[in-house]
Amino acid sequence: MSLSFEPFKIKSIESIPITTKEERLNYIKEANYNPFSLKSDYITIDLLTDSGTTAMSSKQWAAIMDGDESYAGSRNWFEFESIVKEITGFKHIIPTHQGRAAERILFGVLGGPNKIIPNNTHFDTTRGNLEYSKAVAVDLPVKESLDTSLIADFKGNMDLTALEKLILEKGAENIPMAMITITNNSGGGQPVSMENIRNTKKLLAKYNIPLYLDCCRFAENAYFIKKREKGYENKSIKEIAQEMFSYADGATMSSKKDGLSNTGGFIGINDDKIAEDLKTLLIVTEGFITYGGLARRDLAALAQGFREVLDENYLEYRIGQVKYLGDLLTNAGVPILKPTGGHGVYLDAKLFAPHIKPENFPGQSIACEIFVEGGIRSCEIGSVMFGSYDGNGVFEPAKLELVRLAIPRRVYTKSHIEFIAETIIKVYQNRNNLRPMKITWQAPFLRHFTAKFDYL
Repeated sequence: MSLSFEPFKIKSIESIPITTKEERLNYIKEANYNPFSLKSDYITIDLLTDSGTTAMSSKQWAAIMDGDESYAGSRNWFEFESIVKEITGFKHIIPTHQGRAAERILFGVLGGPNKIIPNNTHFDTTRGNLEYSKAVAVDLPVKESLDTSLIADFKGNMDLTALEKLILEKGAENIPMAMITITNNSGGGQPVSMENIRNTKKLLAKYNIPLYLDCCRFAENAYFIKKREKGYENKSIKEIAQEMFSYADGATMSSKKDGLSNTGGFIGINDDKIAEDLKTLLIVTEGFITYGGLARRDLAALAQGFREVLDENYLEYRIGQVKYLGDLLTNAGVPILKPTGGHGVYLDAKLFAPHIKPENFPGQSIACEIFVEGGIRSCEIGSVMFGSYDGNGVFEPAKLELVRLAIPRRVYTKSHIEFIAETIIKVYQNRNNLRPMKITWQAPFLRHFTAKFDYL
């Protein structure tokens, strides 16, 4: 059966705010034109992120009620550890309260001054944690990823030619690890092929460099492999995921994505010595090794979530819902990154608002107007997030100017998706009214979270 409906029943509801356009104009101004600063009470449809915004299942809520809050050795920890090991095969599982905590701890051990960490594309917190450790984050996406109109199966892949060139130029001794983000979030939620993961591992092994996965959306990536890569059409999602992890020496995960839960994360690793160093840092900064900053009941919800995310019916609905929104926008002429990825639709801000220069943040202007028009919150992934000025005062824009519409898991229905499309189409039809913006204040790291803006 091809699923054109949600494969679940709604058992509990939450009312959503309905506001006027006049109210929303005031709200976004009070928030200094940064959607991150808006109160959730002002949001009708929240597409800021798919991280931690999942609607949990009745079995997950039941697991929470039966949680064992023992400080050490909780039965929920052993259940969590067992299912994560079953999927990933890693020898050591180190829990954290979310993905960026896993990144901070890992890079606290493997990062540091003059260390170089390549990735297909680092996401914002990954890059932030690396740079905070004084390491250098290098993005090596395949060239196809920069063409938003190109239809290709695996635009999230690592550029292996560029990777080997980097190793030879910088020296393998200066590269303590390399990463692949699955799916490639900053690149539009695009999947990475099994062949690319396998060949990346083969190349890195030649220079004795470990491979780590940023595996927040591993199940969505596995689904794309099943549907698009020859030889995997008859394999289960679990089998595909297990093979992906078999090529990795370790992984970080924000379990707030494909853990189908509201909090949590982990580091998986095989190296005993590094694992001990990571656990020491975990105890100092997060919590004991059997809870890692989480309530133990959250570990129970995550264990159940990891079982549910492997359900192919769920993944067909999940990927299909994102595609449905993308198709509605494409059919109306709205420029998006194609093909649609796993967890959201990405508007191409360069084509959406070509009259706004990258240094005046077209994506931010679009995101603000989408909120004003329909109470929909989205996230700029462009020059606000990744642009900067060089030492000569020349602006270096992001490679892509995008606005991400991240779809929370199991939260919104088909009619919500249609309302989102109607709102964005209206903003696009009036795109010539979009105005350039400027930053009036910013933090030194990860500025997009708290920056203040105004119109020029």
